Amino acid sequence: MTVHLTALACSARAPEVLARFWGAMLGREVMAEPVGLLLPGSETQVGLRFVADPAPRAAVDRAHLHLTSTTPDDQQQIVARARDLGATPLDVGQRAEEGHIVLADPEGNAFCVIEAGNAFLAGTGLLGELACDGTRDVGRFWAAALSWPLVWDQDEETAIQAPAGGTKIAWGGPPVAPLAASPRERFELAVGADEADGEITRLLALGATRHTDPADGTALMTDPDGNEFLVARSVA
Repeated sequence: MTVHLTALACSARAPEVLARFWGAMLGREVMAEPVGLLLPGSETQVGLRFVADPAPRAAVDRAHLHLTSTTPDDQQQIVARARDLGATPLDVGQRAEEGHIVLADPEGNAFCVIEAGNAFLAGTGLLGELACDGTRDVGRFWAAALSWPLVWDQDEETAIQAPAGGTKIAWGGPPVAPLAASPRERFELAVGADEADGEITRLLALGATRHTDPADGTALMTDPDGNEFLVARSVA
């Protein structure tokens, strides 16, 4: 059994606020767990976790969310709902003809509502994409690590998707935003306890680096671009 992606964990000054916002946007229940507030994913939709961290943002985030829309009216309704819930417009240099609408969630994290008819995100579901800064090497690393097909590999840009479809994870190639001293986002992986040691060895062989083993049984690692991720040993 290979590791599987359970969530993108995001640091937040007020995790309860962000969990309510994204739970309402995605139509997911907020689950309180010992480490943060979880919006569970599914076989085709990536989960989100919000973890308390009072430190201010010190660098540009390496990942942001893309929501899909089915029609122009649906796109406007998603934007209106987000604004009613506390989102604000955000100018990152986007052009009107690009079609997508950029907003900031209640803590200023950027996300995009993608225009209807976007072929790349067709059929992915509401949480269509985790759009990441990253090299081609890191995209290929995660394809191998998760055993997800590489669905895009052109001009140093890569994207992967679960075998069942759903949310894509994409890396845009250089330039890559510098690493923050205290990363605000990380992937959370899970694996059966009996397979954990073998899977960690496999990840190391693929190019990961192992750092620490916290007392809770997780392994803190970094991918080839230096992004932190956690591997948790599942009892079940």
